[in-house]
Amino acid sequence: MIRFTNWAFKNKAAVILMVVLSLVLGIVSYFTVPKEFLPPADNPMVTVIVIGQDTDAETMAEQVTKPIEKAIGSVKGKKDVFSTAADGFTSVDILLDASIDMKEAKTQVQEAVNSIHLPEGYSKPIVSQLNIDMIPLWQIGLSFPGGIDSNAMEKVDNEVIPKFQGISGVSNVSVYGSQQTQVNVTVDQEKLAKHQIPLQALMGILHGKNLAVSVGEETIDDKTTNIKVVGQIDGIAALEALEIVPGISLKEISTIDVADSSSTFFTRVNGKEAIALVLYKEPNANAVAIGKKVENAIEQVNVDHKSAIEASMLISFSDFIVNSVDSMMQAVLLGALFATIIIFVFLRHIRMTAITVISIPLSLGLTLLFLWLSDITLNILTIGAVAVAVGRLVDDSIVVIENIFRKAQSRDFSKPVIVEATKEVASAITSSTLTTVAVFLPMGLVKSMQDLLLPFALTITYALLSSLLVALIVVPLMSTGLLQKGKLPAYKTPRQYIRILDWCLRHKWVPLVTSILIFIGSIGLYFAMPKGTEDATDQDVVLSISYPDEVPFTTVKEEVLQLETFFMKQSDVEEVILFLGSNPEDAEFSEVNAQNSGRFHVVMKSGASTEKLIGEIDQLKKLYPKAEMEVSFVSMMPSGGSTISLDIVGNDASQLGTAANQVMDEIEGIHGVEKVSSNQSDVKTVYDIIIDHKLANAEEVARQVQLLLNPIPLGMIKLEDQNTMVYLDSSMHPTTDHELKEIQVIVNEQLVPLSSIAKIDKANKPTSVLRKDGKEYVRVTIDVESQDLSKISYEITQKTADLSLPEGITIEMGGAASAQADQFAELFQLMAVSIGLVYLIMVMTFKTLRAPLVILFTLPLAVIGAVFGLLIAGTPIDIGAMIGALMLIGIVVTNAIVLLDRVRQNEKTMSIREALLEAGATRLRPIVMTALATIFAMIPLLMGKEEMGSLVSKGLAVVVIGGLSVSTLLTLIIIPVLYELFHFKKAKKQRMESLETQ
Repeated sequence: MIRFTNWAFKNKAAVILMVVLSLVLGIVSYFTVPKEFLPPADNPMVTVIVIGQDTDAETMAEQVTKPIEKAIGSVKGKKDVFSTAADGFTSVDILLDASIDMKEAKTQVQEAVNSIHLPEGYSKPIVSQLNIDMIPLWQIGLSFPGGIDSNAMEKVDNEVIPKFQGISGVSNVSVYGSQQTQVNVTVDQEKLAKHQIPLQALMGILHGKNLAVSVGEETIDDKTTNIKVVGQIDGIAALEALEIVPGISLKEISTIDVADSSSTFFTRVNGKEAIALVLYKEPNANAVAIGKKVENAIEQVNVDHKSAIEASMLISFSDFIVNSVDSMMQAVLLGALFATIIIFVFLRHIRMTAITVISIPLSLGLTLLFLWLSDITLNILTIGAVAVAVGRLVDDSIVVIENIFRKAQSRDFSKPVIVEATKEVASAITSSTLTTVAVFLPMGLVKSMQDLLLPFALTITYALLSSLLVALIVVPLMSTGLLQKGKLPAYKTPRQYIRILDWCLRHKWVPLVTSILIFIGSIGLYFAMPKGTEDATDQDVVLSISYPDEVPFTTVKEEVLQLETFFMKQSDVEEVILFLGSNPEDAEFSEVNAQNSGRFHVVMKSGASTEKLIGEIDQLKKLYPKAEMEVSFVSMMPSGGSTISLDIVGNDASQLGTAANQVMDEIEGIHGVEKVSSNQSDVKTVYDIIIDHKLANAEEVARQVQLLLNPIPLGMIKLEDQNTMVYLDSSMHPTTDHELKEIQVIVNEQLVPLSSIAKIDKANKPTSVLRKDGKEYVRVTIDVESQDLSKISYEITQKTADLSLPEGITIEMGGAASAQADQFAELFQLMAVSIGLVYLIMVMTFKTLRAPLVILFTLPLAVIGAVFGLLIAGTPIDIGAMIGALMLIGIVVTNAIVLLDRVRQNEKTMSIREALLEAGATRLRPIVMTALATIFAMIPLLMGKEEMGSLVSKGLAVVVIGGLSVSTLLTLIIIPVLYELFHFKKAKKQRMESLETQ
């Protein structure tokens, strides 16, 4: 690697130009590379959703779920199929192998479901495949000072929405709360009976009164002409005057009114009815640039529709992205500043400090340029990778400049001295950098997080390789220009350290036994420590609320509006956004909300206490016993949460409920378990009308009952020049068993009560039916304390293992605990691979097996520090902490490499003991400097907000700081002791020869 240094001295002008270009292109790249919150990542799953309004879960399972499961059986790469059949919809999730092309998989699923012929009344199957780019980034509120009417909605549909859809980079605009005006014809049953008009006959009379149908094509007057039959009703008056039977108009037997669709779903902003536009961006589009265009479009809407429509930005995740990226960049700059201060404290020389820290901006510039060329976005993970690596960026330069400084103490300062000093450490810094890269680069192999970790690993790799080039090319060259003049501070030999090391080498069992005992203790602490997730910091809140299906929507609406009033009165709350009901457009994004569900998005004022609000929400839950409330923090970071799920699987569906109850009873007493429920906990009354096939046709009766119990679309009428749908409501809404049995249906041209041709059975049935790979199962959901996730998961496993379940019934664990266990297992495997790669590189460097083996003993020393660091900081072992442990493999061995490289050089002229003492004295300062620079560069991450991302987290910083601190201190003692122990015979022989010569 010294060739780079020699080349630099021969091409000074080229090096200067390269330095300037690196800095300029780095700055350009920072402002050019798209800014995202996270790297693009596909979710290895395709979802199929079918809507069946007012259809019960059991029917959905039989008529929709099973045909879909059968149709997708041959989809390539399919691992598991999870389906949910609930009241009103079916959702089928097809889990795929991560290596499969997701677009191709979606196409296969689409083709498979297109071949299915579903019964009448179901929507067309909606197939979706999500990725991180499909997270909605902006929510825009549209309010109407004059109220929401048909004219306002026409302007929204024809003028406002197209304005946002036309923005380059916006893939879709979903509308929440869009109110469609409709005309309701509500029949008076008593008047119908009085005039002896059957409801079925009225439907036949009204149906088709208003239509336009092309009936053919003929040649008239020698011209080809189309012929249409048109029936048209203009306005409410014409509808009211419509004659049903001679002398009887529609107005006389019904009530006709105009209404909107807010009776089924609506959106409110700050207590007022509004419409929300939810914008999604295209893959790889620049979220920050689109955000500016969205803001401009909002201003334009307000200008174009001053008095009628007011548009405002409710939520902008592009702002969140900018703030997060800027926060992470601040962490990078602060880390660089702390590293610079440490270097100056040790070197006590401004010019040497400047030469050393030049590696930070140059390495960052090159890294940003490589990210641009690799088509990798700037996001919290890539910038977080730079924040993690910033302290490591100066390590190679520190070793080079410190060795140059030491060489210059006893010799004239000249180019040969600089080249010689660089050559002495070139092998060590190259090996240490490559070992670190060997740890980071395989991170992209973690399948469950590959899309997230690969950009993270590549960024660190670019940064480290750039810092190596700077240390070998720029630092020696700058040294000739900046260090020739002026007096260098005197180099002091660390005599106290030499005495300690000498004593430890003569009493090896003391440091070794002490280290072993501490290591064993730290391993015990690891298994005892909580493994979970950090609680989020103060931020905006989402409150999800749901009611059982049997609760009337009017009751749901009333109670939800009470909650809205509560939020509006809170002094810490800035905005309250409410979505209530089921929005049909959600199905395109693999989501279906039940009719009786809603979501509050509460925007907090700056500096407000979110914990206080959550505490008050917990108190409110007692006032709404029917409601299921769940509070979460607004975040774009994928998270497994703190929910454990147990799937009770078996061939006998009748035994699943019994087994689920056994499991729930056993789990409820575990400490840390906050709530236990199952999908069978929510039940709904179901009436089965079993038709006697000898008396009536089941299909004809079913169609009649459906028409009687549900509003029926009759067609369109002109209302204020707008086509408006007309619905006929029979007003037949039975409230008792008797009323249901007395519903009149036409059989053989006679009106008869339903009970005369059918048996009516009443039963309570679950509102959802779950299936896995074609088998029905019951899911038990357990909400637990997030910081004790793994501990509680272990207890649950132990308790359920001892249960005596019916034959053929098994329990499978899923949810957050399962996901965390899988991720931990993958990371442990990756650690093993990384250790093997590190060892291979060191063997290639030292050309021996024993010296690298000694270096690997730094890893258990790092474990000691990492565990004690987590214990002192009170931080649970989460995925971020595990990433930090993986990073330690590459970081901590660098100090041992620098130390033993010097030892190997010394052994050519010294005994092993002398070589160790001299190498320890020589390398003490660069080792301590590099360690402290890395540690202090991590402090901004330690103090940073968790919104920076759960991978680049406080846990990661704690592990690296703790592990590096302890391993550095112990490396300076234990590694020399172990090295001499590994060469015991040779060292003993040398000492004996030394005694004989004295």
